[in-house]
Amino acid sequence: MVDVKVCVFDGSYHEVDSNEFAFIEAARQAFKQGFLKANPQILEPVMNVEVSVPEDYMGAATGSICQRRGRVDGMDEKGGAKLVRGFVPLGEMFGYSNSIRTMTQGRGSFTMSFERYEAVPFELSEKIIEKRKAEGKVR
Repeated sequence: MVDVKVCVFDGSYHEVDSNEFAFIEAARQAFKQGFLKANPQILEPVMNVEVSVPEDYMGAATGSICQRRGRVDGMDEKGGAKLVRGFVPLGEMFGYSNSIRTMTQGRGSFTMSFERYEAVPFELSEKIIEKRKAEGKVR
């Protein structure tokens, strides 16, 4: 959840029926109703990735970004090496250091930093929800 703000406009207190648990439960129910009406989406962290490779391996580097649900943002040259910049979901970056070294015969490297959150594609979010339901963590 990001950018959530709640305002209470009206309420009442009764000395017999009002207690902390009643207010907590009312807040929980109100949040649940509002959450479901808001059409929620699963978000994932997207990383800003910069891959440095010799020119001979530039096609392999751009292909590796695209294979990981990434988008290539630009290409530059720096110190005789080619730099491929793009955005890739963090969940797709695990094991990338081995992959880039393998495809460039040990001459490629990359850096990444957090960029933003983006909505998970519908097909993938459905799989995540079904898996969580099977584990009993979603109702």
